[in-house]
Amino acid sequence: MYEIAASSGIAGLAIVYVIVLLFELAAGWRIFTKAGRAGWAIIIPIYNAYVLLKIVGRSGWWLVLFLVPLVNIVASLIVALDLAKSFGKGSGFGVGLFLLGFIFSPILGFGSATYLGPAVRRSF
Repeated sequence: MYEIAASSGIAGLAIVYVIVLLFELAAGWRIFTKAGRAGWAIIIPIYNAYVLLKIVGRSGWWLVLFLVPLVNIVASLIVALDLAKSFGKGSGFGVGLFLLGFIFSPILGFGSATYLGPAVRRSF
């Protein structure tokens, strides 16, 4: 009897996981299309990171940073901050994208934010 309850609980979690995954996929698709890129690019691993880097105005070489342990955390934070700025949002929204992407990316994708282009970075 406990085996049936445990397996149905696991099946329920799997269904919730698939629903959240599809929702995140749809949000990413909308973000890409808002930025003038092909929405299907979100489906292809590695290429989606490359397209995201182009959306935020970073070089494709940043893909290498995603492969280096600990450096990838800092690079992901910077990309999240740049993505927020590219859509006219502040740094707080960028930190939200980094820490709670499953909440903030649908807000960005399905909300009223419009793509403004890569944020202008100043070099000192």
